[in-house]
Amino acid sequence: MGWKVAYHPEDLERLVNEFQAIVASAAPGEMEARLRRFDGEYRWFLIRAVPFRDQTGTIIYWYGSSTDIEDRKRAEEKLRQDERELRRITDAIPQMIFVHDSTGTPLYANQAVLDYTGLTLEDVTTSDFPARIFHPEDIEKVREEHMAALSRGVPFEVEKRARRKDGQYRWFLIRFNPFHDEQGRPVRRYGTGIDVEDRKRAEERTKNENIALREEIDRASMFEEIVGSSDAIQRVLAQVTKVAPTDSTVLILGETGTGKELIARAIHKRSARSARAFISVNCGAISSSLIASELFGHEKGAFTGALQRRIGHFEAADGGTIFLDEIGDLPLEMQSALLRVLQEREIQRVGSSQPVPVDVRVLAATNRDLRSAVDSGKFRDDLFYRLNVFSIRMPPLRERTDDIPVLVDYLVDRYAQKAGRKFSVIASKTLELFQAYHWPGNIRELQNVIERAVILCDGDTFSIDENWLRQESIPVAGPVVPLAATLIEREKQLIEAALAQAKGRVSGPSGAARQLGIPRQTLEARISSLGIDKHRFSSR
Repeated sequence: MGWKVAYHPEDLERLVNEFQAIVASAAPGEMEARLRRFDGEYRWFLIRAVPFRDQTGTIIYWYGSSTDIEDRKRAEEKLRQDERELRRITDAIPQMIFVHDSTGTPLYANQAVLDYTGLTLEDVTTSDFPARIFHPEDIEKVREEHMAALSRGVPFEVEKRARRKDGQYRWFLIRFNPFHDEQGRPVRRYGTGIDVEDRKRAEERTKNENIALREEIDRASMFEEIVGSSDAIQRVLAQVTKVAPTDSTVLILGETGTGKELIARAIHKRSARSARAFISVNCGAISSSLIASELFGHEKGAFTGALQRRIGHFEAADGGTIFLDEIGDLPLEMQSALLRVLQEREIQRVGSSQPVPVDVRVLAATNRDLRSAVDSGKFRDDLFYRLNVFSIRMPPLRERTDDIPVLVDYLVDRYAQKAGRKFSVIASKTLELFQAYHWPGNIRELQNVIERAVILCDGDTFSIDENWLRQESIPVAGPVVPLAATLIEREKQLIEAALAQAKGRVSGPSGAARQLGIPRQTLEARISSLGIDKHRFSSR
């Protein structure tokens, strides 16, 4: 038993067990243990045991040899220490770091990867790890490019969505750099992941803001500024001044054509969100089957025709303002969804179970009586109170007749410039007619009448036929007809009546142009535009 004294006490029991196992196996074996040198120092030795057999195959005794491996063991321990130190360093880096072998199989990931994914190191080093955390669409989209870079052993960079432990996907910029051996073969790939979600959101927001801006530039709007100085409009502007700097929800009430969207834009421009997007949505113009997708977006495959992911108006307005016009036309089921957005400040795309946080100021408008709609069960009372934090009533044009002269002057100049015309004076009779008329269509109706008159007026004096307003002021029973259609139909009737009296002649002393008091070229253009067959009157 004296030989046992030579071995390190900590290694002795293990050494005995391992030797017994070798003996039991009747096969050569190796063991590692520390042997005490003559000077008392312990050094690591590799001990080999080989059986010696007689002619019958019976083991007679065992040969043993010991090889000093102290230097190798110290080198291995130094390597392990270096690896532990490297892991401590990489674990302290908040950026994701991972290592793959030459085939793309994960070998290692730092603590940032584990904290983000909620997985263990054993989970991360499985071959299906990339498929478990990266969005399927992104993996498929870059597969060929990824494999080509892998086979060539060149650096590779791609943006992918990585799944967080709470199920939320965030965008990451993934960079792979290969490590080559002495023969130039790629043996490792070192990867880093940088969270670029905020940058992607900013890019998307900028893109949407640019789209919205282009749409606003392209879209003809009757308003470029608030026109008027009457007491009624000044009260509205005072309210805008007070509420704009806040982040309160505003409900704008008023009849059709009073300029509710103009007030919403004024609130946005005077708010801290003015540098961000202003998204206008007409809730009454979107079908009930599409409104959820329009407002909140949808995922690829959420419904037939959803060929790719699409963000909705709320995400497009993130950081800015969304204006929900005709809010009274919103279906009841969508009212519940909107209420949740106002309460939770997050939306959920159609076809997704993951909420998306949004920071949006909501402005709403309607020409309906929402209180009556609440009483009749057509509008949710809780949504009404959420929207009606601050209300602004836009006065109809008949309540601000003092503003009519300046509005007429502004609109005449606007449409005259568009038509290449110039008027030196506005007939006083026309202004009297405008101020006496009750304007059921409000400023939008005034706009249409002035645009029509600019086309028909001859000379440098702006005027209208008093029959236009007198005819349109007569209440008509039955369904409501859009004002533009009414004006076009009335113009067509006047031209056809003049052609009938002139027996189809346009020019000349008794022609229709002379009767209507407009140039022949203008009348010919209107006849062509309205699709009137002037020849059918020549036989009368």
